[in-house]
Formats: sequence, structure tokens, C-alpha cells
Amino acid sequence: MGANASGKTEIALELARRLGGEIISADSKQVYQLMEAGTAKPRGTWTDAPAGRAYLVEGIPYHLVDTLDPRATWDAGAFVKEAKKLVPQIWARGKVPLMAGGTGMYIQAFWNGMDELPPADPALREQLSALALAAGKEALHAELAALDPQAALSIPPGNVQRVIRAIEISRLAGRPVSELWSGKFFNALPAHEGKFVFLKWDRALLAERVKRRTATRFDDWAGETRALLEKGYAEDCPGLKTLGYPQTLDYLAGRVNKPEAIRLITAASMAYAKRQNTWFGRYRNALRIELNKFEDYDPGAIAERILNA
Repeated sequence: MGANASGKTEIALELARRLGGEIISADSKQVYQLMEAGTAKPRGTWTDAPAGRAYLVEGIPYHLVDTLDPRATWDAGAFVKEAKKLVPQIWARGKVPLMAGGTGMYIQAFWNGMDELPPADPALREQLSALALAAGKEALHAELAALDPQAALSIPPGNVQRVIRAIEISRLAGRPVSELWSGKFFNALPAHEGKFVFLKWDRALLAERVKRRTATRFDDWAGETRALLEKGYAEDCPGLKTLGYPQTLDYLAGRVNKPEAIRLITAASMAYAKRQNTWFGRYRNALRIELNKFEDYDPGAIAERILNA
């Protein structure tokens, strides 16, 4: 686990090589097809294998990446459903399942379960997204506060997707979403069932890694975004609403220049990284690996430390 640009993929691959493992991606963006540069999807190839078609990265099966059309929605419930199928299949092949990703809600939901809540309503989500776009995220948050003051206190205005989901649930259920939260979702991770690792970078170093990665990939990012538009994908389809793509769309439309787009993506990425680090930091039973110098990042040495912990 760790913030974006922490180097989770490289360490997961190193562990998979040593353990004979297969990797399950706990990432809300890498699941989409046709989106590589902007999602930092690990480079791999699809191949036919005895167990079925598989996405291989350096010869290692990497699951729940490059499988979904950008028009489709993907959430914690869908992730848990698919991951729960994969784990016993991986064990049955004599392999070790490893999970790597930065979407904390997916990891939490997998290990601790989820409350039974109404399914998504695309029309309502579209209406709420339009409200956020026209009136701003504060207006959207005010809508939640009117429906459920307690939920509004726990969800910040900047987390637009969570605000939308909370409003959606409250309206569909006919009662405040906070009344439907059991609290189990926020339980500690079950250390007796797995080994949990949190990569924690120094903030300034992480910002530099994010900035470098964004600048290096931006031309490809813009190119793949342009290609999606040319294929007929709408700017507000689920894939293009993920981190960094709205700013890239602004660049393609001429609303911002390239340096400004890179700056905006870096800022959004660091804001997300702060939320990720806060989320993962509360897991006191996870092995916490502090990275305070660039040279601290050695996937082989880190993998060895994890295995010996």
C-alpha cells in the first residue's frame, strides 16, 4: 500500500518473483483499457495461458488491470467481487496472491467487508456531477449537509466522488447514509490473515517523483486522451474523470498550457497522496517502510525486508 508514485508495482513484482506469486491490482484507474500513461499501468502483454487469458508483466500474471472499457464504472464493490474470486484461484494454481495498490477503500473493503448499500444510479450521478460542475464542489457538499449533517462532517467537500455517492445513497435509501454505516468498514486490517506493508515517502521527495513522472509521461498522456476522444469517448465518461485526465482535457481544449497542466496534475496528485497517506497511516499493524532519501528506494532490499519481517 502507498500513495501514487510510491513504487508499489516494482516491489510487488520483486515479491512475486521470489514467492512465485500473482498480483491483484487494487487501483481504481489501472483497470481501464486504452489508458496507460495517465494511470501508470504496468507495461504488460495479454497472452493465452492454461488458466485462461492473462495480462503478464515481466512474465508475472497481473490481475484487474486493462480489463474495463473507459465508459464502464468500477468501484469497491466490483473490485471485491472480482478479487474474492481470484484469490482462491491463485492459491489453487500453487501460487501466492499479492495485492498492490493505492486505492485504500478497495483494500479496506476486501479485508473488512462493506455495508449493504443501494447500487449506483447513473442518471442521479450525472445530475449531481452537473451540479458540482455548474455550482462548485461547495454547493454539492451543501446538498449533502442538508440530507445528512453527520456524513457531511466526515466527508470533505474536495472528495467529490464520495460526496456524490453519499447523496446518492441517502436519496435512494430514503434515510441518511450515516445511519447505514455499520462502522466495520473502518476496522483495523486483519494481520492474522495477511502481511500488510505501507510505503511512506517523505512528502518533498514524493512530490518530486510525482512531478517527474507527470512531466515524463505528459505527452503520451495527452496523446492517449486525444485518441479516446477521437474514438467517441465522452469527456465525462468514468475513465476520463479519474485523476489527471480532467486537467489533460483542459490542455487539449486550449484552456491551459502544458506547464500549467503538469502543475495542476502534480498538485491534484499530491492532494490525493495526502489522503492516501492519512488513510494508510492509521493501520498501526502494517509494516511501515519510511523512504526519506531517494536511494532508500531499492525494490530488492525492500522485498527482502518484507519477507523477513
